[in-house]
Amino acid sequence: MIVPFAAGGNADIVGRIVGDQISKALGQAVVVENRGGAGGGIGAEYVARQDPDGYTLLVGSNGPLTVNPFVQANLGYDPLKDFAPVALTSYVPHALILSNNVPAKTWADALAASKKTSLTIATSGVGSATHMTLERLKAATGADLTHVPYRGGGSLLPDLLGGNVDGAMTEFSTALPMHKDGKAHIVAIASTHRSELANDIPTFDESGVKGFVGQSYIGVVAPAKTPDDVIAKLQEAIAKGLSPGSPAVQRLIELGSEVATAEQMTPKGFGDFIQTDYNAMREAAKLAGIKPS
Repeated sequence: MIVPFAAGGNADIVGRIVGDQISKALGQAVVVENRGGAGGGIGAEYVARQDPDGYTLLVGSNGPLTVNPFVQANLGYDPLKDFAPVALTSYVPHALILSNNVPAKTWADALAASKKTSLTIATSGVGSATHMTLERLKAATGADLTHVPYRGGGSLLPDLLGGNVDGAMTEFSTALPMHKDGKAHIVAIASTHRSELANDIPTFDESGVKGFVGQSYIGVVAPAKTPDDVIAKLQEAIAKGLSPGSPAVQRLIELGSEVATAEQMTPKGFGDFIQTDYNAMREAAKLAGIKPS
């Protein structure tokens, strides 16, 4: 299993959890290899060129599957044609967290405050999944939010806590510890429902931005033309390992992830999910004025 990012991140952690479940179900060792670089593009291109025999898989996410086509020119693979979806495993909703220097406690307050003075909102970088969510939020609400890109989600945290930026659009799992410790405050999460880990935090939908969702997702894909029976075996192994109440599922929940639905955990369900997100990212890139470079 190729993780197209450095070790220790969300894709790596989830990939290793899922790889372990595949190994247990199939009785065969699964080796996780990190091949980072180019927003996940290096690892994705490597997998796209492997034999379609089910022995090389990609831990896919927003970057390599649905964002890179709109931010990187001369991409060495086609995410819609060069991979066969196996299963979506999980996703982490995005959240808007504000510095304690900003008094707004709700999205309505933040929106009103932005109309008076623009709020500076950090993300993990230009063209990142969180940047795309921020741009869609601005377009949906007319909020005056100035994007401040950083090199990764971790690098923005000191400036958020220090009040050097007004807030951040980041993964809920990253924002939650700061919220619980009172070091900053989440005003809303871009999910269809409230999190079991913090039921006091409303969704954007509840806050008046109807149907607004955004997330960083993780799933497994294989090279295109991998036989259907091989895909089916891999999908069954993943679904079995991530069955409701399983230790693997509990671990994902503890990490702040939402586990995929049974339908999303199928090749068709994940394929539809990728296509929908691909279309959303194309529109978000247009809103942000991003052109492949």
